[in-house]
Amino acid sequence: MELLWYFLAGFFTWNSIPHLVPGIMGQTHMTPFKRVSSPMLNVVWGFINLIIGLYVLGIAAGTGGFALPWDAGLTGSNFWAYLAGAIAVAITAAWLFGRPNARLPWHKD
Repeated sequence: MELLWYFLAGFFTWNSIPHLVPGIMGQTHMTPFKRVSSPMLNVVWGFINLIIGLYVLGIAAGTGGFALPWDAGLTGSNFWAYLAGAIAVAITAAWLFGRPNARLPWHKD
């Protein structure tokens, strides 16, 4: 179960990047809420993902709260599970955002 927590922590922390970067640069990007979301919404969504990821990392590390990566026991199989979550979200995002008319199933616009 511990490795699943590390996987999810990697998934959420790395999912913050494709939302924070365009948002900070003032560009629109897709979120679960809209196909074309404002830069402000992307920054907020990116930070929500980062906060969830750090909280899940704390659960994985057994601190019961938030943990920063250097305090979360990211060694051995824990590190590889964290990276597996990161690569899973990266490949999924590359596949989704690489399509010309990318949208999530519930996007109507």
